[in-house]
Amino acid sequence: MERRHFLASALGAGTAAIAAAPAAARAPVAEGASDRRYMVDLLEKMAAPVLGPMSEGRLQAGWKPELSPTWDGRNPKVGYLEAFGRLISGIAPWLALPDDDSAEGKLRAKLRRQALASYAHSVDPASPDYLLWRAEGQPLVDSAYFTNAFLRAPKQLWDPLDPTTKKRVVEEIKGLRRVPPPYTNWLLFAAMNEAFLLSIGEQWDPIRIDLAVRKINEWYVGDGWYADGPHFHFDHYNSYVIQPMLVEILEVLVATGAKFNALNPPELLDQATKRMQRFGEHLERLIGPDGAYAPIGRSLTYRTAVFQPLGLLAWRKKLPQSLPEGQVRAATLAAQRAIFRNPSNFTPEGYLTIGFAGHQATLGDIYSNAGSMYIAAESLIALGLPAQDSYWIVPALPWTTRKAFGGQPFPKDYYANY
Repeated sequence: MERRHFLASALGAGTAAIAAAPAAARAPVAEGASDRRYMVDLLEKMAAPVLGPMSEGRLQAGWKPELSPTWDGRNPKVGYLEAFGRLISGIAPWLALPDDDSAEGKLRAKLRRQALASYAHSVDPASPDYLLWRAEGQPLVDSAYFTNAFLRAPKQLWDPLDPTTKKRVVEEIKGLRRVPPPYTNWLLFAAMNEAFLLSIGEQWDPIRIDLAVRKINEWYVGDGWYADGPHFHFDHYNSYVIQPMLVEILEVLVATGAKFNALNPPELLDQATKRMQRFGEHLERLIGPDGAYAPIGRSLTYRTAVFQPLGLLAWRKKLPQSLPEGQVRAATLAAQRAIFRNPSNFTPEGYLTIGFAGHQATLGDIYSNAGSMYIAAESLIALGLPAQDSYWIVPALPWTTRKAFGGQPFPKDYYANY
């Protein structure tokens, strides 16, 4: 199988220091190190209860994901693919970092070994942790996160897999062509899987990518926002799915030089990136002075996945000039702390609960289960930047609403036409 890799790849003390100390008195390295430790601890808290048991084929035997009170009756085993796929996508950039002898490096090596073993169990029909690939439509959604992780960390997550596991992965992903995606963000799930197949030199379907890219662009409503289908929905699906998946699919097309129909991938990628940068400006302004942000739309229980585009822009080193790294880090860490300060976000066994800023099961939608909640790991993408990167070293800066409500000068906001 040919491989064509294109990617080598509650305010805390740091936030409180923004208000308490002048710029010259700050300790930027200490702030960044503290922020990173908080994020790594959160990553471990999410990942260890899933990857540890699954790497040994005992996740499904030991964990029954909580279901929404309005559960629609689908097979609850969809929750295991949701948990693993969404988790692994969010932590893949961090898993792609090189090993070292630090405590973080040793944790990364351990979780990477567990992730690889979990991938093997996930597609092995003889394993107790074989995932629900061949029933329901939901697996199409979470297969896209499952394959997105391979795009984010190909050398660390795809290359080391044994040939049998690779063959099984390809078989399951191609098998999901049985699911006809509705004309919503689901088009991107089908397209993401085809982009993965393209990236490893497998037979892929250009029509699924072409359709998704064209429809999403038709649904652009302006100022950095896309509709989710023909009508605009005021929710966070631009963050959960639309913005990052569109950009990452286009990155594959550009990197592989794929040409079909009349799509111009480099031009479209540049446009999509500018739109995501503009959307990122809105996301940053949604974070209040205390780290709280607007609980709007469905799937609120996805928590801090709202900030996936900011993490992806930071990891790609494509934050716009209007969003300095220290400002984005401070704002998104304040949001993480505001959400996860409540211990009821996790069960006593360590699994995520259904809720927004704690265990609030009635917020669950008809499709919500505890496995769905692991999309919150998408807010950890910036950990793919090493500890020595400027993102973790520059001083923390006050974000827009902190300046605004503190009576400080802050930038006016204008419509952008990309």
